[in-house]
Amino acid sequence: QVLLVESGGGLVQAGGSLRLSCAASGRTFSPYAMGWFRQAPGKEREFVAAISWSGGTTNYADSVKGRFTISRDTAERTVYLQMNSLKPEDTAVYHCAAAKTLGLWASLTAYDYWGQGTQVTVSS
Repeated sequence: QVLLVESGGGLVQAGGSLRLSCAASGRTFSPYAMGWFRQAPGKEREFVAAISWSGGTTNYADSVKGRFTISRDTAERTVYLQMNSLKPEDTAVYHCAAAKTLGLWASLTAYDYWGQGTQVTVSS
């Protein structure tokens, strides 16, 4: 059984920064990739960023390129999302996810495990 728990969300002003963490627990944890998705009220859940677990290859949505950075610590079984230059449109519940096998980076169906999410609110 794999459990994912996000933390680090909060309320920040536009232009500020936050660092989200997602810690995995369980006897074993060896995913193909980890990703971050977000969902704002009234909108569908959308892809933000992903990273391959073994090689560290990254992939980003166009809306966050140059502002967000995804990284991982394999020893700590944790994935991070550093968010800089935050905008009000970044406001959403952010979820981390783990994929057991290769799939489409930005597809929800490629991921097998999901965290409960952490709220990020950016004020103008």
